[in-house]
Amino acid sequence: MVDVGVMSGAIIFIQQDLKITEVQQEVLVGILSIISLLGSLAGGKTSDVIGRKWTIGLAAVIFQTGGAIMALAPSFKVLMIGRLLAGVGIGFGVMIAPVYIAEISPAVARGSLTSFPEICINLGILLGYISNYEFSELPSHINWRLMLGVGLLPSVVIALALFIIPESPRWLVMQNRVEEARLVLRKISESEKEAEEKLKEIQVAAGLANAEKYEAKAVWKEILCPSPPVRRMLITGCGIQCFQQITGIDTTVYYSPIIFKNAGITETTQLLAATVTVGFTKTLFILIAIFLIDKVGRKPLLYASTIGMTVCLFSLSLSLAFLDHAKVGIVLAILSVCGNVASFSVGLGPICWVLSSEIFPLRLRAQASALGAVGSRVSSGIISMSFLSVSRAITVAGTFFVFGIISCSAVAFVHYCVPETKGKTLEEIEVLFHDKDDESRGNEVEMGDVERLMQKS
Repeated sequence: MVDVGVMSGAIIFIQQDLKITEVQQEVLVGILSIISLLGSLAGGKTSDVIGRKWTIGLAAVIFQTGGAIMALAPSFKVLMIGRLLAGVGIGFGVMIAPVYIAEISPAVARGSLTSFPEICINLGILLGYISNYEFSELPSHINWRLMLGVGLLPSVVIALALFIIPESPRWLVMQNRVEEARLVLRKISESEKEAEEKLKEIQVAAGLANAEKYEAKAVWKEILCPSPPVRRMLITGCGIQCFQQITGIDTTVYYSPIIFKNAGITETTQLLAATVTVGFTKTLFILIAIFLIDKVGRKPLLYASTIGMTVCLFSLSLSLAFLDHAKVGIVLAILSVCGNVASFSVGLGPICWVLSSEIFPLRLRAQASALGAVGSRVSSGIISMSFLSVSRAITVAGTFFVFGIISCSAVAFVHYCVPETKGKTLEEIEVLFHDKDDESRGNEVEMGDVERLMQKS
């Protein structure tokens, strides 16, 4: 996600070089999230057909193609073509990465490992901010191309990693490739006995005996006409994905130079230097979250995250409304933005992906995760594509006041809709979304499977 950090600064020089309008700026920034929903929607089915591992490879190739076109674009139209391709690649990536990691990770460390994509996102944003600052003194027809070119480096690393990483054992079981799954589990388990126990759990969860009868149409039917437990999973998974974006984090990342300019910083170099501070803060706190997520748990971190974001968003709104261009206002704005991204990174950022990849049963995991990713991308696109227009209508301060109100509702959502999943296997988590009425109405077979799992463990 170097592209996210890069675009925040590159858009300044793209506007100068290609003479694009404010609306074109909004479209260029926001279209990435909107178009990525195509990749997310296709990612679920694609990963079920070709595997989790090679879907990651496909995402890297598509993004590299789009990134190269953007870096060489002679006009806004060509730039948009590259942006569209990059968006599709990102859509594949944000959907499949958490699913893959969740399916190969042990329960005790799954939260930390599933958060790893968020670390990469934050490092990418930081790298983008730094490249913006370093290249900002070059001529405007060159610097933004170099900035976008930097964004290709991580996808090259991912492509090389495909020759090392294994395929998901859970996907292999779904394909009746049990022996291959056993080999993978032996590599990633502490003992052969543990590998065999995990394999049996996965086989039960996958419903191997009926796998050939469970077609894709049945999967989508269960998602679109869900039972009460699946409905609760969808509300939690898709809801947390949407709250991750509608609290305005992408506007803070993409438009941080505009925010700081409204606060009173005028020089371009100083604006970009301030964004580097934001990038360092975001990266530092995601690293803290990785150490805490499997010790403290998901829900306490989500409370700290959403409450912290609410305070910082209201503080930012206050500084922009009443203290703009004053020294104290500039300092408060920078601290508020840094506090907002820190709060996001310690909870809502990484845990969103952890929850969406671990709460769904195996038979629905790919498609349901794709649906959640679509909600996230659409929300991100709408917010990013409308920020400049809304800010002109109600001011930047007013816009962040609205984000603060939304963040308040996110606190309530966490309280009522998000269960604690720390330390539980993927199969045990599924049981959390069943209540006693559901069990008495017809979940005897599924609960029996869980009881057999508990006896074997």
